[in-house]
Amino acid sequence: MLEKENCCVGLNEPKLVVRKFLARPQHEGVGAIVRRSIGRFELRYFDPFLVLDEFSVTAPAGFPDHPHRGFETVTYMLQGAVTHEDFDGHKGTIGPGDVQWMTAGRGIVHSEMPAAQGTQKGLQLWINLSSKNKMIEPRYQEISSKDIGEATKDGIKVRVIAGEALGTKSPIYTRTPTMYLDFTLEPGAHLQQPIPESWNAFVYVLEGEGIFGRSKSSPVNAHHLLLLGPGDGLEAWNKSSKLLRFILVGGEPLCEPLVQFGPFVMNTQEEIDQTIDDFENYTNGFEKARHWRSESGLTLDF
Repeated sequence: MLEKENCCVGLNEPKLVVRKFLARPQHEGVGAIVRRSIGRFELRYFDPFLVLDEFSVTAPAGFPDHPHRGFETVTYMLQGAVTHEDFDGHKGTIGPGDVQWMTAGRGIVHSEMPAAQGTQKGLQLWINLSSKNKMIEPRYQEISSKDIGEATKDGIKVRVIAGEALGTKSPIYTRTPTMYLDFTLEPGAHLQQPIPESWNAFVYVLEGEGIFGRSKSSPVNAHHLLLLGPGDGLEAWNKSSKLLRFILVGGEPLCEPLVQFGPFVMNTQEEIDQTIDDFENYTNGFEKARHWRSESGLTLDF
């Protein structure tokens, strides 16, 4: 098979794959199925990334009322739709290709439930916030599929959720500097994508099989997470006869202490204890949780 011309300027030191995980299905929420690759026992934290889930949920299953503090969640829908509702009156539905970038900050209580027939599928990424940003006011950045920047070159298509690729930039503001790129490579395509050298980065394969890091590496197929080592970018090849689709995510490490208790992520145990007290007593950001219930009427234990 002829290899197409690579799409970007050359890299001085491509990042190599240093660890590989297969994300196996597990139960989460109420009846939902997730493939968790970051946030599992072998990989509790990949600074600044706390969790990566590939989720699959069919009504009446879902993720009913639950809290967050101290980080951001990024939900990227692949199929179907999910309705989000929180204790501050924010409500909306995201469908295929849509993104919701939620900054929980000092506190959110919300629900995420199926909004369509059949199975809803997507990705949810948790990004840690620095100590100076953990107690900021919550906010949302929502982008519909049609407004996500796309670029195509030399058999490569990219959707730019955060950061920049192929001259296309995302409008998303990332408090923790982050890139989030959805790549599709046609057979024979060769990608060279720059990544800041100081950032941690990973690949998660959604469809097909690809070669990453070295051209003679073994192919990697769907549901695998690849942690990338030092270097200034990712090099990838599609040497198969089918489309290859994967996300490339990178972020600047915070290099701060981390203490996590379920959906609460802080820097010290004392801050976690205070967060639990705030949540249980409806104070310091959780005041509106006292009398709020989502339309699902369910509450998720954690």
